[in-house]
Amino acid sequence: MALDSHIEKVIWTAGEISDRVAELAAEITSDFPAASPAPVLVGVATGAFVFLADLVRQIKLPISVDFIRADSYGCGTESAGAPRLSLDLKADVRGKHVILVEDIVDTGSTLATLISHLEKRGASSVSVCAFLDKPARRKVEFQVVGSGKYYRGFECPDYFVVGYGMDFAEVYRNLPYVGVLKPELYS
Repeated sequence: MALDSHIEKVIWTAGEISDRVAELAAEITSDFPAASPAPVLVGVATGAFVFLADLVRQIKLPISVDFIRADSYGCGTESAGAPRLSLDLKADVRGKHVILVEDIVDTGSTLATLISHLEKRGASSVSVCAFLDKPARRKVEFQVVGSGKYYRGFECPDYFVVGYGMDFAEVYRNLPYVGVLKPELYS
């Protein structure tokens, strides 16, 4: 694939990703076996769509799915800071367990904004399932709500990564692995 030549190095292969997603799905299944009503998994568009699709197919309990969008990156490589909610949920989350599904937690700004929004909408708990966590870049600490948990796929080194749903200027989402984009392509 021509896009492969844009990658400096692969951090997680498709096989490693698949194994970790299965582990996260098993953990979620175990944590919510008797939940009523069914948990709502909320994908943070657009980066989380690949991760969300793989995750929900492996969760072995009733769930519902919705999407929310908060824009903070635009076409850059750095978060612009204060995210703007540009697509809200269709689902009513009042009294429900919500699991926010994120591609990457970087500064924490987007996540803190979304958790606060879901709490205001009446969610009984808000958990976070992040494919990648980049704690070295954290500027805003966030708290799960109620009995919520923080599920983390991988801790990401402080590189600009693409693939498995994550992009640069809306490209590279279709790579089946996570890799470091060559700096000359975004500098």
